[in-house]
Amino acid sequence: MASITTLTLFRFPNLKSKLWAFGQMQFAHAFIAKSPGLQFYKLMGSGRDLGFSIFPDWGVYALLGVWEHEQAAHDFFNHSEIYKRYQNRSSEQWTVFMKPIQTKGLWSGINPFTPAVDLDAHNPLIAVITRATIRTNKLFKFWRFVPKSQRPIQRGCEGLIYTKGVGEVPIVQMATFSVWENLDSLKNFAHNSAEHREAMKKTQQIHWYKEELFTRFQPFKTIGTWEGKNPLAPFLKG
Repeated sequence: MASITTLTLFRFPNLKSKLWAFGQMQFAHAFIAKSPGLQFYKLMGSGRDLGFSIFPDWGVYALLGVWEHEQAAHDFFNHSEIYKRYQNRSSEQWTVFMKPIQTKGLWSGINPFTPAVDLDAHNPLIAVITRATIRTNKLFKFWRFVPKSQRPIQRGCEGLIYTKGVGEVPIVQMATFSVWENLDSLKNFAHNSAEHREAMKKTQQIHWYKEELFTRFQPFKTIGTWEGKNPLAPFLKG
């Protein structure tokens, strides 16, 4: 069986739960790392705005997991004690199951994603994770340009279903997660947005990333809700 990837978002509604979630950024690792079948994981906070954001969203946290097979992921979500603690303290949880399509770059020195060989030709959905560690001496230039680079997302992109900025370390280690209706929507954003093209050009010119990764996925299952609904329910079953 092929490995699969999951991305889970948790919403914490009040001060007590937010303080608990913040503390788990240190203490939960000892429990998550022992999960059977877990090959790679990242526990992350999130940004207040869409895409990259210098301002944290204290109410939303994310858990990325790469699993040996789908059953290992289901066992974690159904039986793990640490996941039950997150469930009990959060008001919402939303998980997207994904198969890697194409991947390039490194995350903490490795690329944890292996392209799948059993993709569904009738499923057009595309999920994207971009992740980067910003060079310390380029932080000012990077964050100075971010508001401009985010304008297309703020205006609204055709075919964009959902996006959220996440990351391991505020300001320095940042990532984005997005889901698109199809590949054409993603390509339209990448190639026809002047701000995005300029961002790509500056990335090559300034070299502001110490480490970066870009991975496309095919979402194939989703559970839970976000803002009272499942964003992928109109597109997927299960």
